Amino acid sequence: MIKRLLPLLIGLSVCAAAFAQDVPASSQSATTTTQTTTTVSTWTTQPPSGALSEDAIKTAVADAGYKEVKGLKFKDGVWHGKARGGNKQWVKLAVGPVNGKVYVDDAPSKLDKDEISAKLAAAGYQKIHDVEYEHGLWSVDAETSHGHDVDLLVDPEDGSVVAKSRD
Repeated sequence: MIKRLLPLLIGLSVCAAAFAQDVPASSQSATTTTQTTTTVSTWTTQPPSGALSEDAIKTAVADAGYKEVKGLKFKDGVWHGKARGGNKQWVKLAVGPVNGKVYVDDAPSKLDKDEISAKLAAAGYQKIHDVEYEHGLWSVDAETSHGHDVDLLVDPEDGSVVAKSRD
C-alpha cells in the first residue's frame, strides 16, 4: 500500500498550482511559486470561443508530422479524425481545440493513473474517479472546488486539462 501511496504523495507535493477558474481566491496559497496554464474547452457541438479554426487544426496536425487528414469532426470537447503518418499508416487522433496539441489514439501515456489523479487533486479537483486512458487522452470524472460534477479530458504528458464539461 505504501508503494501505491508514495507516487500519489510525491505528485501532490510537487504539484502545487491550482486552476484559477475552479479555486476560490481565499483558498490560494501565497507561497505557491509554480503556475500551470491550462487551456480548457467546454464540451459542446461547436469549438469554444478562442479555439483554433479547422484550418489551423489541420495545420497543427501537419506540424506534428502527418501528411493527410480526413474525417475531422469536433466531438466531446476535442477534434477527432484520422491522419496518415510518415509510415503511410492511418492513425486515429484527437486535437486540443485551443492548444492544437495532437494526441494519437494508441500512443502510450507518460503519466499513470495515480499521477493524473494527483495532478488534478493539486489543481483543486475533488472526488476524482473513473480515471481511464482512452483515445490518447485521460478521461476523468471529478468535482470542482465549487461542488460541480465535471467530465475532464486530461493531457497524458503533463496532466493539464484539455477539455471540461459539466455533467
